[in-house]
Amino acid sequence: MDALRLFRNTQDFTSCSAGHTIFHAGEAGHEMFVVKEGEVEVIVKGEVVETVTSGGIFGEMALIDAPTRSATAIAKTDCQLVPIDEKRFTFLIQQTPFFGLYVMRVLARRLRKMDMAK
Repeated sequence: MDALRLFRNTQDFTSCSAGHTIFHAGEAGHEMFVVKEGEVEVIVKGEVVETVTSGGIFGEMALIDAPTRSATAIAKTDCQLVPIDEKRFTFLIQQTPFFGLYVMRVLARRLRKMDMAK
């Protein structure tokens, strides 16, 4: 599963140009994003740790747990991003439990990757 199936036809998205900083590490975060179109680089301590493409998610840690962003996200290409705040996240999990499982799997994969890099 990728999140794009749920959001392919949504008109509730934000557009940003290549090079646009979506958020900075250390900022307060209250939403995650689904990449509807384009590519987003996730940067930790100056290093690109992942490029998120259509159907992928990013920013989930700030929504679920952390009071501040742990990474910086920059649009690598022109993008369409679907914002998911806590209210929408809760609704999605109730209506589509597999979305919650998808988010947990992405988070677990990223944590494993960071552990292996140490």
